[in-house]
Amino acid sequence: MKMEIALVILVIAVIFIIRSMKVVPQQNAWVVERLGKYHGSLTPGLNFLIPFIDRVAYKHSLKEIPLDVPSQVCITRDNTQLQVDGILYFQVTDPMRASYGSSNYIVAVTQLAQTSLRSVIGKLELDKTFEERDIINAQVVAAIDEAALNWGVKVLRYEIKDLTPPKEILHAMQSQITAEREKRALIAASEGRRQEQINIATGEREAFIARSEGEKLAAINNAQGEASAITAVAEANARAIEVVAAAIRQPGGEMAVQLKVAEKAVEAYSRVAADSTTTLIVPSNMTEVSALVASAMKMVQSTSKP
Repeated sequence: MKMEIALVILVIAVIFIIRSMKVVPQQNAWVVERLGKYHGSLTPGLNFLIPFIDRVAYKHSLKEIPLDVPSQVCITRDNTQLQVDGILYFQVTDPMRASYGSSNYIVAVTQLAQTSLRSVIGKLELDKTFEERDIINAQVVAAIDEAALNWGVKVLRYEIKDLTPPKEILHAMQSQITAEREKRALIAASEGRRQEQINIATGEREAFIARSEGEKLAAINNAQGEASAITAVAEANARAIEVVAAAIRQPGGEMAVQLKVAEKAVEAYSRVAADSTTTLIVPSNMTEVSALVASAMKMVQSTSKP
């Protein structure tokens, strides 16, 4: 009999020990109620409770939780319908509020994310919704996080997964994109032709300048050559005249000049007479020839004097 009583006491003691010992995993928090009232939160590790008086009412994970926000239809500022779905990341920061602040904080966060998203989308036009996703995400997070503090939840971020406009709008957007691409292609082609014409004109101008510079240099060189030739001829004539003048000053120089002039005169008369088409009129007084020679000698004498 005593053995049976001891065995019963041992079993009761084991049950008490088992029910009083609680091992909480890492990144978890368990909410304890004592006689139906919130008593405290168990931290990770070994914890002890009073059996039949304390009980674990709620278990919360403190890890970051991804939550799919169901797809919904939102209406933009310009009355265009958009099918939007996203994903929300949140974390339980206060186990007590997460247990008693809302009957289901996950459903509350989800519903608030949907209503906040509809409100933000309704303030934007269709084109802006595609361009300002980061702004939309930030505004949704700010709207949810403010209300989620009472539920012991911290909203970390919200990301839009997909924005799907109606088929008609999507077709119109694709047509607009195609038109914009064709426009850019035409502009690029015209810019290419414009640049080509500018390059051709620049090349022709530079070629014309180069030709004109070459012609200018050639004209200068020709002029300088002709001037040098004229100068050389003039210098040669001057030297010849100086030599002739010096020869005339020598003894017998005048007689030589008279003889040379007489020879030239006779030679001229002979050439004129030799031409059958020329009518030669011989002076009646041949002394005029000697007078011509005498006048030429006077000119030579006058030029030879210093």
